[in-house]
Amino acid sequence: MARNQYRYRIGITGSYGGLNLGDEAILQSMVAQLRESVRAEITVFSRDAEDTRRRHAVDNAVSTRRLPRDELRKLVEGLDLLVVGGGGLLFDAEARTFLREAALAEELSVPVMVYAIGAGPLRDVAVQAAVREVLDRAEVITVREGAARQVLEEIGVRHEILVTADPAMLLKPEPLPRQTLVTETLDRDGPVVGMSVREPGAAAPDVNQDVYHQLLANAADYIVDRFGARVVFIPMERGVLDMQHSHAVISKMLCPQKAAVLKGEYTSGQLMTLIGRFDFVVGMRLHFLILAALNRVPFVALPYASKVGGFLEQIGAEMPPIDKVNAGRLLAHIDRSWDRRRSLANRIDRTVPTLQDRARESHRILMELLRRHHPG
Repeated sequence: MARNQYRYRIGITGSYGGLNLGDEAILQSMVAQLRESVRAEITVFSRDAEDTRRRHAVDNAVSTRRLPRDELRKLVEGLDLLVVGGGGLLFDAEARTFLREAALAEELSVPVMVYAIGAGPLRDVAVQAAVREVLDRAEVITVREGAARQVLEEIGVRHEILVTADPAMLLKPEPLPRQTLVTETLDRDGPVVGMSVREPGAAAPDVNQDVYHQLLANAADYIVDRFGARVVFIPMERGVLDMQHSHAVISKMLCPQKAAVLKGEYTSGQLMTLIGRFDFVVGMRLHFLILAALNRVPFVALPYASKVGGFLEQIGAEMPPIDKVNAGRLLAHIDRSWDRRRSLANRIDRTVPTLQDRARESHRILMELLRRHHPG
């Protein structure tokens, strides 16, 4: 692609700063596309600027939640474009925080693109009003699944909303550190099944942890007994909660000696490589399932939120929401899916390229927006 010689000043704001490897996969993919397309000075508004500088090839990273408004204003007004996203940013507890830079950019007449975001739950009337105000003034809105568009339309957003796909669909695998497979006991014979949990919280307010802990423990025991497999839990958030919930599930298993939690710390691309070693996965977290799909690893999902259901719809997989699944129904579904894992992998292989093309569409729109404002 021919490069415009202008050096664009692009800001990206979202849930970045090392808390969640799925969000870091999103940022990694967005930055890689920008670097391939244009000369750009990229500034990321992060929860942890040092972590973002360490992980990503960006020019600037700032910890905005500790930044006074006057200093934030100076940073934003120097941008040619502010990108909001991607990821599930717009839910009741955090939406106004994630839209802080966007509201300021609009006040300063800096173009704003809402980039492949997720949305919901949005039940608070005041938060709905704040979201409407910022999004209706944005230049472009893309969302990663139809369910997000529906949420935004239902709260009264009037701006056109385009459905693309999650930027993490474009993530590339990265080499693992030496001895990783030995350290994580992934060098042994026999099938390995990966599992993913998540904590209840503001983005998943309806998840009952006692119910899903027991549900996943039953599933893990069944996988060990029925398939002769080992189970490895993958914490997408390595902080206390994902680790804590993984160990809580193992503690409820009848054969906990057949399960382990991933020990090392990895980049998103390295985690993608690791998940490619699994024969099958069962999980809750969206980006765990996306990384499995990128590796063509068959999976069973436990949709705790509309974003997971939206991805399953895009990939052509079926599973009822977690609150409508009992142990018998889940085990039967796992059993059928295991027996059909070759055909499931083939289905994933057919659908992933289409989703990757849709993920690239957000970047194409971003490039059009940049060149419209700076045609030289």
